[in-house]
Amino acid sequence: MTSPAPSLARIPCTIVTGFLGAGKTTLIRHLLENANGKRLAVIVNEFGDVGIDGEILKGCGIEACPEDNIVELSNGCLCCTVADDFVPALDLILSRGVDHILIETSGLALPKPLVQAFQWPAIKSRVTVDGVVAVVDGPALAAGRVAHDLDALAAQRAADDSLDHDDPVEEVFEDQIACADLVIISKSDLMDAAAADKAGTMVAAALPRAVSVIRATGGKVDASVMLGLGVGTEDQIDARKTHHDDELDHDHDDFDSFVVTLPEIADPVALAARVSAAAEAPDVLRVKGFAAVSGKPLRLLVQGVGPRVSHHFDRPWRSDETRAGALVVIGLKGFDRAAVERALLG
Repeated sequence: MTSPAPSLARIPCTIVTGFLGAGKTTLIRHLLENANGKRLAVIVNEFGDVGIDGEILKGCGIEACPEDNIVELSNGCLCCTVADDFVPALDLILSRGVDHILIETSGLALPKPLVQAFQWPAIKSRVTVDGVVAVVDGPALAAGRVAHDLDALAAQRAADDSLDHDDPVEEVFEDQIACADLVIISKSDLMDAAAADKAGTMVAAALPRAVSVIRATGGKVDASVMLGLGVGTEDQIDARKTHHDDELDHDHDDFDSFVVTLPEIADPVALAARVSAAAEAPDVLRVKGFAAVSGKPLRLLVQGVGPRVSHHFDRPWRSDETRAGALVVIGLKGFDRAAVERALLG
């Protein structure tokens, strides 16, 4: 009698979660550039119709993760579209023979339902959650918040009995921390020792159990630290309590997004100033995208969180692309789109 053939080893998957602008894409890009021989694949799940983060990663030209191994799923929540989007994406990636999968969630995502999706038989037999990594914005935490200046929003909610007093931004942050197997406090170079200690204290207060917490600058975390946690989080996730455990369904109705199309610009610094102004408008959480600069063959990448705006040229425009910019704006439901669009277009 012959013994049954051994089952194939499941491919590990690391879920990278974190609030808008925390530094998830920067972290993943560093991992791809320093993969230590691993063949990687990435699933990028965006909130909004235009996939910016996937485009950033595809422009890297990294041998460990060729462009075909980066799959973008835009305008949706992975855990809400398991059959239609997530399983086909995994099928595609697994057919290419990879050693490890990275999932970059939307900054608005609730990690628990996504991890629970790995309990599906069609997924569980082939992929396991190596760990959930939560990236948190160090300077924002040091300032006592998870995003730039939500004091006005909190005051408005406290004064109006018709509004939900639970801040959805805080709930998302706390749910992400509750599901984490590793927490990375980003942008450490922007904090002094006192600020770093305060950020660490806020993370420790939000953690419901013992979890490793590390600091990072420029997304530089060694692959050996992030990959190979071996947790099998899908087997533990039901015991991790979050704000949304009693909900039969979840949605992102607290948030909204839209896209502003930009003509060619002349001055990147002037655009950065407009992005900064737009990002500081009430209830705006994030502005990010690309622009075409007159006379320049390279595409300009622009990202703004509150007053912090970064911009640099990331890659040449391709011959099959239209030289036009697009900025995605993400904010709380009901933010003033017209005012933000006026600010961005100047």
